[in-house]
Amino acid sequence: MLASGMAAVTIADAALADGANQVVGTWRMVTAQIDPEGANRPAYGPEPHGWLVFTEELTFVEVMTDPRVPRFASDARGGGTDAEHRAAMAGSIGLFGRYTVDENGEFSGNRVEGSTFPNWVGAVRTRDDIQFTVDGDRMTETFTRPEGVDVRIVWERVS
Repeated sequence: MLASGMAAVTIADAALADGANQVVGTWRMVTAQIDPEGANRPAYGPEPHGWLVFTEELTFVEVMTDPRVPRFASDARGGGTDAEHRAAMAGSIGLFGRYTVDENGEFSGNRVEGSTFPNWVGAVRTRDDIQFTVDGDRMTETFTRPEGVDVRIVWERVS
């Protein structure tokens, strides 16, 4: 068991050492679609805001927001109404943790260490659960929510 764990670390280190990590960098969200095979609805509005950062140290942070979510009338984070809190929760997500790459520098999985959606904390996702496909300065994130809804997010590398 220890040997296989060390092999994974060595593979990740080798990928980083020779610059093969394809996802490392800062990415800006271009589109986010729910169920692209069916309804093709925008997940965070028609002009979503979001950043995804993969560090060389194999950590990540992802924040996505719908800029149409109204400001709180009270101007205080804890002073919003139930409706304001619902809209803020439904129109945004933030998470962070650690990720892995394979020997080709391709994303191979992550572990969520913190999230604005508490049910995701501690989640371990592999390629079977979430995929990041890099094509030049574009990256596509795809996954299926537990209820069966497909999600497709397109990211653009920030120079």
